[in-house]
Amino acid sequence: MALAMGQRATLFEPLEGGKVRCTACARYCTIPEGSHGFCFVRKNVEGSLVLLSYGKASAVQVDPVEKKPLSHFHPGTRVYSIGTVGCNWRCLYCQNAEISQEREVVGRELSPRAAVAGARRYGCAGVTFTYNEPTIFAEYALDVIREAHATGLFANFVTNGYMTPEAVALIGPHLDAVSVDFKGSGEPGFLRKYISAKGPEPIFASAVDLQRRGVHVEITDLIVPEVGESVEATRKLARFVVDELGPKTPFHLLRFHPDYKMMDLPETPVRTLERLHAVAKAEGLEYAYLGNVWGHRLEHTYCPGCGAIAVRRFGFTIQAWNLDAQNRCRACGEAIPIVGRLPDDYAPAFATPVR
Repeated sequence: MALAMGQRATLFEPLEGGKVRCTACARYCTIPEGSHGFCFVRKNVEGSLVLLSYGKASAVQVDPVEKKPLSHFHPGTRVYSIGTVGCNWRCLYCQNAEISQEREVVGRELSPRAAVAGARRYGCAGVTFTYNEPTIFAEYALDVIREAHATGLFANFVTNGYMTPEAVALIGPHLDAVSVDFKGSGEPGFLRKYISAKGPEPIFASAVDLQRRGVHVEITDLIVPEVGESVEATRKLARFVVDELGPKTPFHLLRFHPDYKMMDLPETPVRTLERLHAVAKAEGLEYAYLGNVWGHRLEHTYCPGCGAIAVRRFGFTIQAWNLDAQNRCRACGEAIPIVGRLPDDYAPAFATPVR
């Protein structure tokens, strides 16, 4: 098999009998010659692991950084969002199932240099790897990140966090931010039944490891009604975030909408999200948000010092910026932990498809 430049993976270990052990995600797939891992894009070719999706983008779009969601990282900027095919999870409600569960490696050619050129062409401040799990194409993402940093752009992952220490060691030193996306508050039974993941431990470990490496970390928690809305699980997750990542870590409770193989469930009731938000706040999280509930008061950033609205939001749009030049609350002077500032020329920008 002729390989394109960069297609040979680095996150693997050779085993006896021509097998390889993939070390990209916490599944640690053992892959015989000619077979691929759980994600369908990492294949054993003659005793070496090949990343079939290298340089093949299945989705490219310009997004507000708030859509990732990142509320405390370069607010008001645009990011060049890139996804490929395949995934290391099997979420039964996946809104991107047409690419995440695709078994044929398809996509338009997008070299690292071309990706960064596209980001700059559309006025983006950074590149984001999203839509499917970026850990499974870490080697490709890393090459894009290096190109991005060389031109002054930042880089972030939207990830399920189901990584290995090896993957974090490879990509962590180069990432600027991550949104670690728990599902059903990481409750083990939910992960097994609806995601085909063994448990949340690798996610916890990756989030802590990434933060220790200086990566800006925000946590999201998709609340699936009826089957993934445990108060106790949310409490445990919030306590983990407070104890291990710190009470100032942004925490997003996301509203579910029916999709893929779970069309029979309703959207998450807003009152359920509000109840779990109160649980998260009670555990000590200072910056807890509701996502996918546009116009709700819990989209805003509130100053923990005086309770004033520090940043007013509507969906992905910032409506008011009540912080001074050092990101301190204008009402009381409390420092708000936001990386970067709202651009002086900020204008609301909703998602813009790239043709």
